[in-house]
Amino acid sequence: MPLLICNLRGQGGGYSAIKPPRAALESQTLNPLFAQPCAIVDLETTGGHISRDRITEVGVILIDGDRVERFSSLINPGQPIPPFIENMTGISDAMVAAAPSFADLAERLLTMLSGRLFLAHNARFDYGFLKNEFRRAGLRFQSQSLCTVKLSRRLYPQFFKHSLDSLIERYDIRLPERHRALADAEAVHRFLGIASQELGEAAVGAAMAAVLAAPPELAGLPAALQEQLELLPDVPGVYALYGEEGKPLYVGKGGNLRTRVLAHFAAVKGGGKSREVHIGEPIGRVEWQETLGEFGAHLLELRLIHALKPQHNHRGKLSPELCSIQLETEDGFTRPKVVYARELDFSRTADLYGLFRHAREARKILAEIALGNALCQSVLGVEAVTSRKGAPCAALKLGRCRGACIGREPAEVHNIRLLGALAKLKVKAWPFAGAIAVVETDEVTGERAEHVFDRWCYLGSRQGDGGPLEGAPSFDLDSYKLLEGWLRKPAEGTALREL
Repeated sequence: MPLLICNLRGQGGGYSAIKPPRAALESQTLNPLFAQPCAIVDLETTGGHISRDRITEVGVILIDGDRVERFSSLINPGQPIPPFIENMTGISDAMVAAAPSFADLAERLLTMLSGRLFLAHNARFDYGFLKNEFRRAGLRFQSQSLCTVKLSRRLYPQFFKHSLDSLIERYDIRLPERHRALADAEAVHRFLGIASQELGEAAVGAAMAAVLAAPPELAGLPAALQEQLELLPDVPGVYALYGEEGKPLYVGKGGNLRTRVLAHFAAVKGGGKSREVHIGEPIGRVEWQETLGEFGAHLLELRLIHALKPQHNHRGKLSPELCSIQLETEDGFTRPKVVYARELDFSRTADLYGLFRHAREARKILAEIALGNALCQSVLGVEAVTSRKGAPCAALKLGRCRGACIGREPAEVHNIRLLGALAKLKVKAWPFAGAIAVVETDEVTGERAEHVFDRWCYLGSRQGDGGPLEGAPSFDLDSYKLLEGWLRKPAEGTALREL
């Protein structure tokens, strides 16, 4: 039967019926293998960076039982094509100048590909590029994908090379041109037909099923949970794992939600240790929220941990007892005292030393400072057994105090040494005149999110550079550390804006 081609290369476009290619006999044997509609896809691009580079040509072979259709179009990438890419593909800036943009074809391509098994040689590359282009166009594309590189390795383990060039040479697949999208998709199509002839349809079908099988970490999970996990996107975000009865178990974040969540289900091999928290009870469902970047993901993770108090998050179990050390003067001595965020606005208080989750952490640090610097434990208020005023502290008897407790060391000298020892703990002064926003930009879509802070206090986040803030104002140790670390080393794709 004739095969239908939709050819939109260059400025022209239209449908034409042609005779089956030389490998038509091989192609016909594929039909039983494709019980569901399929699309063999190949792309040409301006380079290999999945976010910065753009598509210059798309080639698609649609398979519906005995019906096979082909679609091809040059695409104006909106950026120059590097010379080495032009030399490899033959696609020049002049050729794509009058071609449609991806946005012009996006809805048509989405309709064409939706509901089909996505096949490509090195599917991660083509699938990832397409997902990003659809995102730029404001569309969501998700499909089950099969990598024919993996399929070739499973079918022909005796061969070392499985690149498309290797398959073309090994099976003498003759094409009118190479490194063009539709021609490369045709090479994959013919390879599948040849493999079916050589090994049998059953063997190829079984290999395809094995490549498509759920990852080992998903085996045995309830079907509803597997369906949820299959929908996980490959973008930054925050996720929450819930027990079978809806109890929050764990909240986490990741630059790639899919990879991070699936890692919780992966078996630990060879006696090694998993990097993920072990959750020793069944997981009933997964919820997630996408973010533009990891800074926003970190903030959202903190908010959800505080709100949900998940069983397996250590921070979720901590009581909200944020405290610090403040200095006061008594009898000429500078003495530290523990102050609490619930009683004092830390965002507007100067001369604080250290931020601690518990008062015992603050006292432990003071005790270590006293021992490490021969400061008087009695003056610092951290002596295990309090000495009478004017009596020697226990550390003096051990040679670990210079005698401030009995007047041997002048108060002025002791005060100077204490300030020197505490200097590295001093909470940094707010370095701006007012509020600031940490701006994250999605390099794929250009979307922006702002995370607003004032005096180290996180005020909330918003999309774009205006509108209401989402999230309650708060000053806590985690957000302080996050922002202070970002100011020292801003992450790629972020910027600071003073408000």
